[in-house]
Amino acid sequence: MISVVIRNKNQSKALEFLLSNLVNRYENQIGEIIVVDNLSTDNSKEVSGKYNARFETISNFSYGGSANFCAEKANHDIVVLFSAHSYPVSPDFFRSIKMAFENNTNLAGVRCLHSSNDYKNYIQNISAKQDPNKSGLIFSGSAFRKSVWEKIKFNEDVPTFEDKDWTKRVLKAGYDIEFAPVVFSYSIHRNNKQLFFRFKNDLFGNYQIWHEEPKLSSAFKGTIVSIINAIKNMFVAIFYAFKRLLFTLKFKSNKPKKFEY
Repeated sequence: MISVVIRNKNQSKALEFLLSNLVNRYENQIGEIIVVDNLSTDNSKEVSGKYNARFETISNFSYGGSANFCAEKANHDIVVLFSAHSYPVSPDFFRSIKMAFENNTNLAGVRCLHSSNDYKNYIQNISAKQDPNKSGLIFSGSAFRKSVWEKIKFNEDVPTFEDKDWTKRVLKAGYDIEFAPVVFSYSIHRNNKQLFFRFKNDLFGNYQIWHEEPKLSSAFKGTIVSIINAIKNMFVAIFYAFKRLLFTLKFKSNKPKKFEY
């Protein structure tokens, strides 16, 4: 059977949609649902109980550490990972994942599809060995074999990209990572503070894992472009706000003919 593990923090509304989706559409395809919660202050625990999901609390959160925690709590060998703001779409989502692992005993993980990069690499048959970044594991919407994880744990020292770091190490150890031809949705809206937090972690992760050193020239250029675009977008938004107002006033004074049905 399959263990579904969900990483969550104060996302009870999204979590309820995901759990409802899992229980109502995939009940016969999965063996257990676990919510790994990072000290939520909303009603995430109550929502989890409503759908009979096992609620586990992690207090010292890190990306790699929470990944290991998720794997440790799972009871089945195939572990499917989600964030609370993601959810499976394809009707055969978990069956296809299970089939992929059954057909390849050397398979360490599968990556499901949710973005244009996924679709392009899957259609063009670009393997994880060719492109470990865009064809390798992603923590949300992927699955891995727990028996492989028991030999190769997620790296708790990387600030982010624990999935890409794991991809590179399991490929080096001789295992496979493939695409699963099923679709999931990943929907999140981050505020500026959250985007900056993500930027800092990505900067460290890109340097540690992909050995990409940031260029000061690119940083200065990016800052200037961002400022210009922000000013431009502000004026464009004001311009079209007035255009909408004027068009509404014009519409009110000269209404078109109504159709009768």
